[in-house]
Amino acid sequence: MTYGGRLSIEDRVMIFARHIMENKTTVRAVAKHFGYSKSTVHKDLTARLFETDKALYEQVAKILENNKQTRHIRGGNATKFKYAELKKNDDKHKLR
Repeated sequence: MTYGGRLSIEDRVMIFARHIMENKTTVRAVAKHFGYSKSTVHKDLTARLFETDKALYEQVAKILENNKQTRHIRGGNATKFKYAELKKNDDKHKLR
């Protein structure tokens, strides 16, 4: 249900939960996709989803826990990519 063109909190919670289940994505990606803050998405997927649908909450919680356990790997890969790009750009400038 919408209120003044906005989704109700319950609808928003279910949409976020379905999105994270279907795409196995992160809170940050959900926030960016729907245009909400990470804080809002996180609260919706933890506290509010628990109150709304406990079974779905448990499934989403597994994905969030997996994301938490692997975030250091994603961060390391992002840093590796960043410095590889910097080196590649630096090498291009040296060739000129």
